[in-house]
Amino acid sequence: MMAAEPRTAAGPSGRLASLIDKANGAIRTIAHPSLVQLVVRLALAVPFWRSGVLKWDGFLQLSDTAVTLFTDEFMLHLPGGPYPFPAPQVVAFLSGSAEIVLPILLVLGVASRFAALGLLLMTAVVQLTVPDGWPVHLTWAAMALAVLAWGPGKCSLDGPLGRPAPRGPSR
Repeated sequence: MMAAEPRTAAGPSGRLASLIDKANGAIRTIAHPSLVQLVVRLALAVPFWRSGVLKWDGFLQLSDTAVTLFTDEFMLHLPGGPYPFPAPQVVAFLSGSAEIVLPILLVLGVASRFAALGLLLMTAVVQLTVPDGWPVHLTWAAMALAVLAWGPGKCSLDGPLGRPAPRGPSR
């Protein structure tokens, strides 16, 4: 008995199906999971890095503006509030430090899930501080959750440093 050969439909519908298959193949090539994971890490890191850089006047020298923001401007919008941030100098220092360290880890792909979790928690605090910014905060949360779910991808240092291989997106 002969093996069945793949059947291709003749006519316009067969050509359309073939064209769709070719387009899907091109899209899979362009949007390779490792590339997508790298771009998600970069896109999540940038806004936090830019915010963190503005909080410093030098090495471990917090800017007066950063402290003023947490003292006078930023408020936590909780039920019955808004409330001021507790220990604004400490919060400004921790925020500024996290906004520098976590994006670096994320871009390099070192402890990426840890960094993404930290940025997800920061996003939650930012949402409580600026409730009207939810459309942007939602995208940050989605990117952080993607890194948490699928890891940093092959374009990261987690693998070469001997960390367990990240779980990639299923195809």
